[in-house]
Amino acid sequence: MGGFIPLGDVSRRPVRMPVVTLLIIVVNVIAFVLELIGGDPFVMRWAAIPQQVIYGHRWITVLTAMFLHAGWLHIIGNMVYFWAFGPEIEDLMGRARYLVFYLLGGIVAMVAQIAATPHSTIPNLGASGAIAAVMGAFIVTYPRDRIRSVLIIIVFVTVTFIPAAVLIGFWFLIQLFNAGAVAKVQTGGVAYLAHVGGFIFGAVTCRLFERADRQFA
Repeated sequence: MGGFIPLGDVSRRPVRMPVVTLLIIVVNVIAFVLELIGGDPFVMRWAAIPQQVIYGHRWITVLTAMFLHAGWLHIIGNMVYFWAFGPEIEDLMGRARYLVFYLLGGIVAMVAQIAATPHSTIPNLGASGAIAAVMGAFIVTYPRDRIRSVLIIIVFVTVTFIPAAVLIGFWFLIQLFNAGAVAKVQTGGVAYLAHVGGFIFGAVTCRLFERADRQFA
């Protein structure tokens, strides 16, 4: 068993403080605390249930679901990935455009998952679709940047530097490979098509959200 945990871009630093990225993380943490307090009724109210959305009910959950998480590992993993790639994309786009991009990426990702499993009654939740959009933007914009990462191979753990194109590209191939198992979402699991949908949205549209005064490096 093995894997990697991205920690951040060592090739560049954002010019401005990533206010929106920090704000989104705070909102996710607050929502998770509310989940812990409210329990299953809270999750069922605000998570996206494909069957209900398809029949025209509770459309707002397509948006609210991206701020919910299934557990500690889920939210910690998502926020670590988000912090590794989000600040640079926020700097690239500017705060307002970045916020719109993030929310649209999450909505597209959730819609992709709902379209794949329209009759599912399993709640869909998580920020990973929106974060996948950020990663899609990153691989298009900064493919050669080195990402400080924790590399784990069985019991061997080390910190190394991996080109963004390799790290994100490998991550996307895993999502694409596992997307064929999307039917398993009927009994719970990872919503891989949300990841794929968000990533493609981010990679295709990121140039449209760049600041006009962006300086190339």
